[in-house]
Formats: sequence, structure tokens, C-alpha cells
Amino acid sequence: MKAEKKKIVKTIKIDVDKCNGCQACEVICSALHATPKYSSNNPARARIRVIRDPLADVYVPVYAGEYTAAECAGRDKYTIDGKEYDECAFCRASCPSRDFFKEPDSGLPLKCDMCESDPSLTEPMCVQWCLADALVYEEREEDVEEDVPQEDIELGLEALANAHGWQKVMDTVARMSKKD
Repeated sequence: MKAEKKKIVKTIKIDVDKCNGCQACEVICSALHATPKYSSNNPARARIRVIRDPLADVYVPVYAGEYTAAECAGRDKYTIDGKEYDECAFCRASCPSRDFFKEPDSGLPLKCDMCESDPSLTEPMCVQWCLADALVYEEREEDVEEDVPQEDIELGLEALANAHGWQKVMDTVARMSKKD
């Protein structure tokens, strides 16, 4: 059974035209996620990367998404200001084919947590530190269908119906209800 529910979706909207490639987002993200917090700065640990081509003045911030155990099948190419980029350059996934969004010491995948590890923050630190306003935090409500958990009796009846058919289950329940 499905039920409609509202869900808050948190995203970072990226305006590539405003990014100047300063990498402040990488620096603050890695410092926030250091152990202990703010004790070190290693952009390789950041959950956001700025894809850079300084000669063409192209900077594209990309924040880490879900881990995927397989390489993707798509190898599309993008042309921006005459320079060709492959699809991996802008991908948010941590995957076996590249080292982006992997913890440098352990190799474990990293994922942007929207800085929810620090409940005092109202928006991610990368957004707060982006002086060019290339990163904008957004929250929106979406309707989602959520599975309603079945009760034990429903699960049992469904298992019986799958094994013997609904008609046989209903006949048996009717017969049993007639007994005193």
C-alpha cells in the first residue's frame, strides 16, 4: 500500500557563469569534515569539487552524490567555449572509474550531506563561503509515495494467498468463522 507524503528536498543550485574558480567551497567543506572539525584542510576530502579549465576561464562546481558500484554506460561529450569535456567531469557520483569524491586515505566514497552534521547551520558552508554567489541553497517540498508498513496479519495473509490463492484463503476463513 502507498501513501502520499511531503518530503523536503535539499539541493545546491549552481550558476556556472558566476563561479570564478576560487575553490573556497572545497576548502571550507574539507575543514568542516575534518576530524576534529576545522583542524585541517585537504580539498581531496571535500564533498564539492571545482572542475577547472583556467585558460578557457571555465569553472564548474560539482558536489558529491550517491555512490555507484558500477561505471556508467554513457560516455557523452560536452563542448563548452570550444573545449570538449567528457561526461565524467560533471558527474556527481563516486564510482570505480575515477578518484573524485573518495576519501583519500581509505578510498571510501564521500557524499554531500548538506552540512547536516552541524545542526546549527542553516545552509551548507560551501554556499555561505561562496563570495561569487555561484552556489545557492534551495529547499523544496515534493510529494512522494511511501510504502505503508503492513501489519503482521496482513503479511501472513498475503503469504498464504501467494502460496494457495486468495479464494482458498477466503473459503478457509469463512469456514473457520462458522465454527463456534
